[in-house]
Amino acid sequence: MEIELVITLLIMAAIIVPLVAAYMVQKLRHRFMVPEGFAGLLYHHGKFVAQLATGRHIRWGRGFTASVQDVRRALLAVTGQEILTSDNVSLKANLSVSYEITDPVKAIHGTQHWPAEVHNLVQLALRAVVGDSSVEALPAQRPDFAAKLLTLVQPEAAKFGIKSLAGELKDLMYPSELERACAESLKARQEGQAALERARGESAALRNLANAARVLEGNPELMNLRLLQSLTAAQAAGSTLVLGMPTGFMPIKNGKGPPRAESPGGA
Repeated sequence: MEIELVITLLIMAAIIVPLVAAYMVQKLRHRFMVPEGFAGLLYHHGKFVAQLATGRHIRWGRGFTASVQDVRRALLAVTGQEILTSDNVSLKANLSVSYEITDPVKAIHGTQHWPAEVHNLVQLALRAVVGDSSVEALPAQRPDFAAKLLTLVQPEAAKFGIKSLAGELKDLMYPSELERACAESLKARQEGQAALERARGESAALRNLANAARVLEGNPELMNLRLLQSLTAAQAAGSTLVLGMPTGFMPIKNGKGPPRAESPGGA
């Protein structure tokens, strides 16, 4: 009887011990997987312990948890921003800023919601950059806009582990009245430029004609040569060239010239 009891206890132990061991392993063994492009944050009973790199991680004990944070490059679009220039003209701007998380511990623990913080920094920088320029000077300063914007955003974003990589001003929308005025001003400048070019062309043409007249005046042979060239060109083109004759000109007929006028006293 005692032997049977011992055998029964051994059988039960053989069944229960593995189950208990499996249960304890399940409770005490924690596996964490961090995908590529992410960073893992390990906590023990809610307290930050370590940053986990990409790959598979195992921790033994109780109370371990982990979260993953995307650290890949991202793009923040800031659209429909109404801003004032230094001369109090209201504009609308759309821009984008690319960034990446360089310190996920700061980003998660240093601020409640870091995307909102980045968005707010970009808005303030946009107002500062545009507010320092007049509406007339702003188009000329647009190529340097991104550099000025990043200069203001980067130091503040670095405080919570964010690195601003690039910025681009996509659209700058003026009021309709100002757009019409700019279009009219541009049209007037273009028309004035065109008139100036026409005047320059006419002046150059007149100078060339004056130079040619002085050359022909000093060289009668050139006039005859030019006349022959004109006759040849007219003949080649099948055109009819009409030359004016001097007043009082009488053609020569039968080898005789025009009759001579007799003097009043007769001869």
